[in-house]
Amino acid sequence: MLFSELQLIDPILKALEKQWYTEPTPIQEQAIPHILEGRDVLWAAQTGTGKTAAFAIPTLQLLSREKKLENTNTAIKCLILTPTRELAIQIEENIQQYWAGLSLKHAVIFGWVNQNSQVQKLKRWVDILVATPGRLLDLINQWFIDLKKIEILILDEADRMLDMWFINDVRKVLAIVPDQRQTLFFSATMPKEISHLADEILDNPVKIEVTPVSSTAEKVSQAVFFVKKSDKKDLLISILENQKMEQVLIFTRTKHGADRVVRELDKSDIRAEAIHGNKSQNHRQRALSNFKSGKTRVLIATDIAARGIDIDELMFVINYDLPNEPETYVHRIGRTGRAGREWVSLSFSDQEEFEFLLDIEKLIGQQIRRIENHPYAITITGPLTKREKQKLNAEKDARKRMYRQEARERRGNTRRR
Repeated sequence: MLFSELQLIDPILKALEKQWYTEPTPIQEQAIPHILEGRDVLWAAQTGTGKTAAFAIPTLQLLSREKKLENTNTAIKCLILTPTRELAIQIEENIQQYWAGLSLKHAVIFGWVNQNSQVQKLKRWVDILVATPGRLLDLINQWFIDLKKIEILILDEADRMLDMWFINDVRKVLAIVPDQRQTLFFSATMPKEISHLADEILDNPVKIEVTPVSSTAEKVSQAVFFVKKSDKKDLLISILENQKMEQVLIFTRTKHGADRVVRELDKSDIRAEAIHGNKSQNHRQRALSNFKSGKTRVLIATDIAARGIDIDELMFVINYDLPNEPETYVHRIGRTGRAGREWVSLSFSDQEEFEFLLDIEKLIGQQIRRIENHPYAITITGPLTKREKQKLNAEKDARKRMYRQEARERRGNTRRR
């Protein structure tokens, strides 16, 4: 099927041609006709399936038609709610690509930056608003935003909003928008709370599932290295010596871990940058831009910060730390294998993380290939016993106490000087 067969208007078709879009992805082919009919839609699909275009393109067409009928510029007609600023920016950039000079205005708002420029945009008319929950509620409480005329509500990455404790904020927004509206609901995974929320807010929805929610990208080659935690940095450096790995996204579990990896790579003259919640918005956008353009070869990210990274040519993802939630692994490797290409996901696992690996393999229904022939290989004996976990936790607590004592002593020495 071609986009021209989906009953899209000429301005949008011309915009898609400029972006070299000819054939819709499966989720676009299924969703666009139903959205144009005004139906509520519930879809479960992994990252990289083209879901942003699936909701943005028909939304633009519906609002453009509404605009001609009403000839009014006074109210926000569409709200797109998304968990992170990176994803919000990415969605607005996509809307700009499909917008094609239609008589519609759009804006994006998110937290952790000065609100003044965002407020100025809102004072002019806005048809489509892309927002993160916290900043949206903040500006609503300041009377800068009125959602009483919302016709289309789009919840994007609902499962990630649950992970980030935004569900209560989402419910506050739902209490404000009109009951009579079209709702589009996207979630890569469907935990019980998200499923219940979908049941509450959707009216006889069309359900679209392109791939099972627990599946990983079919064309991603997956492998795992068993390695001591202390040797992970050396293993990573040895892997990155392969110059064919021109663009590598690395996931760590913590913000401090991301910064630590950057420092280790810097010592080996490997250009890397980190993005996480402690970085400023300007830094994060600059790091993403450098990575997309190829100026930075390696980007280290935490899971929340990585939402919104949309790079068609991304070749490699490395799980420096395995996530303790198997669904997070699905999100991570969804960054590769996009648009049907075949790419690679590598994971590092120490003895403590082996249990996480087993949970991941149970979720995806396959065993990840083990790489045993590498300089830092260790033998994994199986999941830790209860006694081994207690011993490991005791050792961690002892190290924390030692680090805190050393920090206090350093502070005392500084005061004496």
